[in-house]
Amino acid sequence: FAYRLIFGLFRPKKKLRMPGMEVAGIVEQVGNNATKFKIGDAVYGDISNYGFGSFAEFLCIDEKALALKAEGMGFEEASSIPHAALLALQGLRDVGQIKEGQKVLINGGGGGVGSFGLQLAKLYKATVTGVDTGKKLKAMKAQGFDKVLDYKLEDFTKSDQQYDLILDCKTNRSLWKFLKVLEPKGRYVTIGGRSGKLLQMLYMGPLLKLFSKKRVQMVWLKANKDLDYINELYEQGKLNCIIDGPYSFDKIPWAVQRFGDGLHHGKIVIKVN
Repeated sequence: FAYRLIFGLFRPKKKLRMPGMEVAGIVEQVGNNATKFKIGDAVYGDISNYGFGSFAEFLCIDEKALALKAEGMGFEEASSIPHAALLALQGLRDVGQIKEGQKVLINGGGGGVGSFGLQLAKLYKATVTGVDTGKKLKAMKAQGFDKVLDYKLEDFTKSDQQYDLILDCKTNRSLWKFLKVLEPKGRYVTIGGRSGKLLQMLYMGPLLKLFSKKRVQMVWLKANKDLDYINELYEQGKLNCIIDGPYSFDKIPWAVQRFGDGLHHGKIVIKVN
């Protein structure tokens, strides 16, 4: 919903009609005024501030949308990082203000943001619960979640367990249900989801401050902010990329549907030969 407000309410603006926001590849040509990269440089980034279009074999984009890829990082790994990892980082650290030893729940923990969110939360020695369903649960447990919940069998909002921080990748419940499972000074942070629920968060979040110390906030992603920090974590072996795929270029429609159906574990990656 947030992206529809920014990029076109009923259909994408003309310059944004080619989908895809994350990219990793090699610079083939540079413009006369481009100074940041040279031909042959390996680059990656979230290009959403400058228009979409990464679902293509070639892409012309502002150099500000990209960063140099770390030498030890593969292109498939690099393409999985910019959007998902920074949503997790900005959601947990910048907005959620995560603190050492907290109890964290990630709703939609089996996706790209969830897989990075777990690893980032563990840097703070957090106890992390992941919510998802299906075959992903076993993989999530193996990845390091302290506890995994199948939302088809158990509604965590009806549990007696409370959390210091909830990172929500789905936003498919009402605000009041989340508040019940937050600690008295807990924080709920959403990265996106159903439009009606997001509107409720936007309107009710400020009002909540009048009678509660609990906080409800939304991540407004700052594309590529702190990508250098993510690079450092990767090079230090503190961050791994959980990849669903890679799939061939002709599989893009199928992969988009797979994402929409929530069947992926980690970040879906498309490989262009």
